[in-house]
Amino acid sequence: MKVIFAGTPEFAAVALQALHEAGFEIPLVLTQPDRPAGRGMHLQPSAVKQYAVAHGMEVLQPLSLRMDAKDPQRAAEAKAAHERLLATDYDVMVVAAYGLILPRSTLDIKPCLNIHGSLLPRWRGAAPIHRAIEAGDAETGITIMQMEEGLDTGPMLLVEHVAIVADDTTGTVHDKLAALGGTMIVQALRKLEQGKLEAVPQPEAGVCYAAKISKDEAALDFNLSAAEISRKIRAFNPFPGACAPVNGVNIKLWAAEVLDADSSVPAGHVVAADSQHGIVVACGRGALRLTELQKPGGKRMPASEFIKAFPLEGQRFA
Repeated sequence: MKVIFAGTPEFAAVALQALHEAGFEIPLVLTQPDRPAGRGMHLQPSAVKQYAVAHGMEVLQPLSLRMDAKDPQRAAEAKAAHERLLATDYDVMVVAAYGLILPRSTLDIKPCLNIHGSLLPRWRGAAPIHRAIEAGDAETGITIMQMEEGLDTGPMLLVEHVAIVADDTTGTVHDKLAALGGTMIVQALRKLEQGKLEAVPQPEAGVCYAAKISKDEAALDFNLSAAEISRKIRAFNPFPGACAPVNGVNIKLWAAEVLDADSSVPAGHVVAADSQHGIVVACGRGALRLTELQKPGGKRMPASEFIKAFPLEGQRFA
């Protein structure tokens, strides 16, 4: 089969590599335009573009695929992309974390399959891994679905479950799902070749929307329970990184353990910060032992090293 691939971040690059190594012909790759990144804010290609270029694949980077876009440049690029798709000999489009909406004009050309990082219909939308961890879900997974105009509403083709364990972060779950997604999309296309890929409508019950993560969400509220805060710390690792200020210094919190002991100390106060107890902070219910922290401009440190450079005893996280 000939496959057009559309994706942008590392999650998608893993799937592109899996398709390429499985022997599928990939005549065209769509990815988002290069973006400024790093301290110098130089334009950086996406992970998908890097893989595609390294393996001699043609890359197209339109600003939009909507030919009715109000911005003339976006509309012109969308029209050019549409004409390029019509001129390309392909059997199916595979989409993974592309970041652009596929309009009806694109979906109508050939079948479009999407690699989605959740157990649909739970966590439709942009940030399914973050939201699953933040909500305390016991499991997540990959759904290979047939795309339609609705947001992640299409029928399901393949589903695999993955447990979310106590110390999982968005980073660790991402890596598990990226690898699984690559394996599953190869399986799905093999079944499609054989005419054995069956579509199952999504259940109407249990629909959740995984809103895009904003940097504002990184600020922690210690009036929440220790369990809730712990889930947020894991959900926002590695992006955007949970944080809380101490004496005006914004400290990143990367890992923590939930303690059952309640305290009469106000939420946010550091109950202990020593080599024996670690860094223990009172919460609205229960307490947290912070195990990995980072001050601005510094490196991530275990709590035992952090308190040597940044004493916290008697302080309070605002």
